[in-house]
Amino acid sequence: MRKTLFAWLLGCSVAFAQERKAPAYPLITHDPYFSIWSTTDELNKGTTSHWTGANQSLTGLINIDGKVYSFLGKPDKVYQTIVPAGEQEAYPVTYTETKPGDNWINADFDDAQWQKGAGALGSRGSVAKTVWAKDEVWIRKTFTFDDLSAGTVYLKIQHDDKATVYLNGQQIYTKPDLQGKFAYIPLTGNLAKALKKGRNVLSVYAVNTGGPSFVDFGLVQESPASKSMAFTEGKQKSLQFNATQTVYEFTCGPADLTVTFTSPLLMNDLNLLARPVSYIAAKVRANDGAAHKVSLYFGASTNVAVHNAFQQVEASKYTANSLSVLKAGTIEQPLLKRTGDDVRIDWGYMYVAVPQSYHAIQTITNTGDALKTLFGQRVAQTGQLKGEQLVLNTVIPMGSVGATAKEQFVMLGYDDLYPVQYFKNNLRPWWNTDGKQTIEQQLALAATQYKTVTQQCNAFDKKLYADALKSGGEAYANLCELAYRQAVSAHKLVKSLEGEMLFLSKENFSNGSIGTVDITYPSAPLFLIYNPDLVKGMMNGIFYFSESGKWAKPYSAHDLGTYPQANGQTYGEDMPVEESGNMLILAAAIAKVEGNANYAKKHWKTLTTWAEYLAKDGFDPANQLSTDDFAGHLARNANLSVKAIVALGGYGTLAGMMGDKATGQKYTAMAKDMAKRWMEAADAGDHYALTFNNKNTWSQKYNLVWDKVLKLDLFPKEVYSREVKYYLTKQEKYGLPLDSRKTYTKSDWITWTATLADNPADFKALIAPVYTYVLETPDRVPMSDWHETKDARRQNFTARSVVGGFYIKMLNDKLNKK
Repeated sequence: MRKTLFAWLLGCSVAFAQERKAPAYPLITHDPYFSIWSTTDELNKGTTSHWTGANQSLTGLINIDGKVYSFLGKPDKVYQTIVPAGEQEAYPVTYTETKPGDNWINADFDDAQWQKGAGALGSRGSVAKTVWAKDEVWIRKTFTFDDLSAGTVYLKIQHDDKATVYLNGQQIYTKPDLQGKFAYIPLTGNLAKALKKGRNVLSVYAVNTGGPSFVDFGLVQESPASKSMAFTEGKQKSLQFNATQTVYEFTCGPADLTVTFTSPLLMNDLNLLARPVSYIAAKVRANDGAAHKVSLYFGASTNVAVHNAFQQVEASKYTANSLSVLKAGTIEQPLLKRTGDDVRIDWGYMYVAVPQSYHAIQTITNTGDALKTLFGQRVAQTGQLKGEQLVLNTVIPMGSVGATAKEQFVMLGYDDLYPVQYFKNNLRPWWNTDGKQTIEQQLALAATQYKTVTQQCNAFDKKLYADALKSGGEAYANLCELAYRQAVSAHKLVKSLEGEMLFLSKENFSNGSIGTVDITYPSAPLFLIYNPDLVKGMMNGIFYFSESGKWAKPYSAHDLGTYPQANGQTYGEDMPVEESGNMLILAAAIAKVEGNANYAKKHWKTLTTWAEYLAKDGFDPANQLSTDDFAGHLARNANLSVKAIVALGGYGTLAGMMGDKATGQKYTAMAKDMAKRWMEAADAGDHYALTFNNKNTWSQKYNLVWDKVLKLDLFPKEVYSREVKYYLTKQEKYGLPLDSRKTYTKSDWITWTATLADNPADFKALIAPVYTYVLETPDRVPMSDWHETKDARRQNFTARSVVGGFYIKMLNDKLNKK
């Protein structure tokens, strides 16, 4: 982000905007599993986490003349278990789904007639050990506890939806809605008195108000290992956010420190893009004219390599290729077993590596011993350690540092071995397709290329920002910077056994699908600009699904499975007009960018089948879902109709490019005729309606943007201008609502809608509230593309690739230079 912000444009103070740059900041971003973020504006104010919210702690400290300052993260708290939650082990419970008497919460209640089961409890298909099938459930867990003097006890609980908890009859917790992550509730004050020496009973009442059900709970006590050694927080002076880098500046007493996180996701070099290695660089210089003895500490929790913190890991240290290396991974190594949405990787191995020339001291410890080396204390030296929640520690002695800056870097890498399964075949990562490469070779290459790669990133970041600024102004440029790493790292690059590139997305906090077409569609503008081959990589799997005969329907599939298993569609319902239209439009977009229809020609039979379907059923869509499936089914959807019309126009253009003039003219004429009929059917006076049959509605017609970007000229420009003029009367503080049914919105679609504007002022007016949302949303998570326009609250979606759609304005400017 750039420091100068137009307060009048953003609707917030300059001081606030300078402090807040993003809802969350990417530090390590490579793919849906290897993805670590900071959720605080100051790097040393919180624990770093995976985009799902699970702690994946990175810590950084600097020792200057014996005084220690923190600059990165806070160490994880470590808890000792009193009553295990189900993520740790299946704990015995009694339960009933029939309302018991009021005294069921008491320790002396007789629950002998209740059912016996094991926690957690939940609906079928969840990770629960016992099925909870009805709307309500009452649960009791008996346990023994003896040490009341060992420190604060915490209730650990996660539930979907409502839950109330009692300890020996006393209420200790209640929450009337979803608690999606484990919450740790301290039992202090009067709550502490509920816990007795000897026999105790935890009683839980949970209610499912719709959708899946789940409840899991336990009791823990903070371990003495959580008491970290004394240090001073470095003072963060600035934060600069670029497309591939996040840069922090600190003052740590007599020295200044610059910390740069670089994930070199440069799309012009797919081998570099796919290399699973990020740099964390520290540059130190004295600020007082004197020289100081300096050493750096970097710690990485092995939680980076687990799904939950209680999984047992094994860590080791060794040297290879002139590097000092720390390695860790789960003992179990359940390769590609765990699927779904709120999931972390628990196979493969994480790596921390530095050049041997640094003479770094590397150790593997539990959390309590992690910082001892930096504080000059002895740590038991071992080349291997097993346990849970270990820390990989690296101390780099920098020697005497004066006014001339010294820089050192640490590399964090991940070898996922086989990242995805593709139609029952486990595929290796792109960088090791032949199975002959090693992660040590990748780390060594990354170390050798550090200066070159970071220079390339710097140059790319500057050009991207300048191009975005020219295209849409400052707020737009800042949004594009925010979107870059998030969009790229929500994919995994692999190669099929047939040798085709696959760039597979995950629907992060949406439904966990892999290779979803209506995720590819909004994400594509970014990749069409910088490497259209990656868009082909998003589409290849869907084409294969149809052309192999595995998907026999006359329209496109929705997805390829549930991440990381791409074995065929798992979404419960088709979106025939949506997905067929998406694939046709993107095929036309690739041809426009490349200047030829070679990719479409390769899949012409399939594209023709989908075009014929849209010609028959696309203009006036039946009751079905669109990409905005959270809004529910909708018949006669005018925006979905636009998609079909533009897709058919794109198909006509492709046919013409391939030399089939007759087919090209036929489908172009068909699309233009449909556009005329659409204008009549959707006409609501000063705007066009949400549905053909209800003129008292409105919606964003974001699909129209491709008529402009691809210069199909199906709709008169008056349609764009009428809609944009109307949208400007419907804006809320945090953006233009998606349509007249609700006040929530999709930020990617707003950028598409804004691109319909024929002047910069209207474009900026539609974009400004989106950036205000980014700066003011109370949800400190990687940017959500679905938010409420009145209060800036996210509506679940997190860290999705669709923010690549922000680049639609830049794509339009590139393809249609005036």
